[in-house]
Amino acid sequence: MERDYTLEYKYAKAKKKVEKIKGLYIHLIVTVLIIPVLIFINLKFVRSYHWFYYPTIGMFLGLFFHWFGVFGMGKIGLGKDWEEKKINEYLKKQD
Repeated sequence: MERDYTLEYKYAKAKKKVEKIKGLYIHLIVTVLIIPVLIFINLKFVRSYHWFYYPTIGMFLGLFFHWFGVFGMGKIGLGKDWEEKKINEYLKKQD
């Protein structure tokens, strides 16, 4: 009985993670499709001022924070085990 619960819990957790990753991919695709449209509109109608940089920067910042929300600190090397690894590293250096 307990094993079924554990498997169900792991499945639900994995499914939630996959849905978050899928949302990130959709966000990436939308960003990649919208930026060229904004550049085209800007260069077609207002050639003297390149305002498309602002929404582009904003969209990539939003994409970065979305990525960070999905993968967290672990992808940049500061995950849950980081402190423990650093403590062990310093203990080995002291020996």
